[in-house]
Amino acid sequence: MKTQKNFFEQNGGTYTCVGDVLLPKLVIGEVEKKSIGKYGRMRKRYLKEQHPILYSELLLSGKLYPHLLEVDEACEERMELLTRQIAKQEDVTEALKATDQMEWVRRMNSIQNRAEEIVLHELIYC
Repeated sequence: MKTQKNFFEQNGGTYTCVGDVLLPKLVIGEVEKKSIGKYGRMRKRYLKEQHPILYSELLLSGKLYPHLLEVDEACEERMELLTRQIAKQEDVTEALKATDQMEWVRRMNSIQNRAEEIVLHELIYC
């Protein structure tokens, strides 16, 4: 008599017998060594607190880490682009930095804060 395979066995899964219990042999894929930055950690916390089901699905499927890396990289790129664009639009240049350094710092901090708010709403809290 032939037994019907369950979903785990149909997808190549095997079991190990420990005493009277069959335990699935689970293999964890290789994990990249790249660390998750500020925005990836913010996204993780947001998913964990606001979307626990999606967080669990990503975690259990092994897609959480790549998702967090992708979000972190996208946020960093978007921050750089927005900062450059806003600085150009508001005429915050190296010439201003040379003539009035404190004014340049004040304006650049303002620009970075605004750019980060945009990035957070576009990519983290979506």
